[in-house]
Amino acid sequence: MNDKRNLILDSLETLLEEKKLQNISVSDIAQKANISKGSIYYYYPSKDAILNALIERSYKMPLETAKQLANQSGIPLFTRIAMLFQSCCSVSATFIRENRTQEVASIQEKTYIHQKYTNYMIKKLKPELAAMIKQGIELGEIHFDNPEALAEIVLIVLVIKLDNTLIPSSEKEIKNTLNGLISLLEKGAGIPAGTLQYLSSPKS
Repeated sequence: MNDKRNLILDSLETLLEEKKLQNISVSDIAQKANISKGSIYYYYPSKDAILNALIERSYKMPLETAKQLANQSGIPLFTRIAMLFQSCCSVSATFIRENRTQEVASIQEKTYIHQKYTNYMIKKLKPELAAMIKQGIELGEIHFDNPEALAEIVLIVLVIKLDNTLIPSSEKEIKNTLNGLISLLEKGAGIPAGTLQYLSSPKS
């Protein structure tokens, strides 16, 4: 079953290098995969579902690694948070590099794909970051009464700014925004000064 799923995802990935997403049909994917259209619907209900699965497959491994590291209780809390953020930076950089090669995609199409990517990143990382923030609150190291809300705010800013597609910004503007986020976390949530300074110089 996994082999057939991967074949379908590989086919869509190849087609995205050749034509616009809006011009790719389920029939095209089936033809590229050399399987029947009905077989595709057995695994995925729509082209949109195939795209979601392709994004998830592309970034699942580094995110799973980050989550495993984040849950290592023997590692200091803020080191684990830093690991999670570094993974976010790394995956975002990979996503941007890969999508720069898709010259056939329109601006609207790239924005659509980036929206899906952003949603996936925030959805997958929020529970882990919220759990760590909650641990910090219980230990008296973070002062905030809603860990889920804080996790979502941080990830929205981090993922969107590092993605740099939904709100295109210069390197200086991105750095200023991330410095602002760091300042808010330090002053508003009582996170020790200097803990997250590396975020102000993201690598792409």
